[in-house]
Amino acid sequence: MALLLLIALTACNQNVVYKAHEDIKDGQWYANNSPVFNVTIADTSQKYNVYYLLRNALQYPYYNLYLTRGIKGPEDTLQAEELVELILSDETTGKPFGDGLGDMFDHKILFLEAHTFPKPGVYTFTLSQSMRQNPLPFILSVGICVEKAAEE
Repeated sequence: MALLLLIALTACNQNVVYKAHEDIKDGQWYANNSPVFNVTIADTSQKYNVYYLLRNALQYPYYNLYLTRGIKGPEDTLQAEELVELILSDETTGKPFGDGLGDMFDHKILFLEAHTFPKPGVYTFTLSQSMRQNPLPFILSVGICVEKAAEE
């Protein structure tokens, strides 16, 4: 039975190319703290799905989170910089989205779907919080996950 579980778990992760997060010290995300994630892309013919990974405490005071995402490609060329809004809970009821365990909630939010990278090499993703409150409380970690997109 344990062998079947191990096989099932490893089969689920075969499409993951990169997955990392950075813990936010004391759950206080300062605007000048911009975690950086370096993703190596070798296959430019492959389509990828790219996700934000976010963990917040139930006490997080807002239903949303504004963050600025930067993407630099190989040779340090700026690919994109964008202010985005992530919805973490229902605006009306306050019911948290994501997977919860106790008072912590994990979110996996798609932001690039079936994306092809133009060149092989290292792509640098930078995330910074862009809320009015600084530091932003009850954000526990942020990260990126890159997965191979399913063939159509």
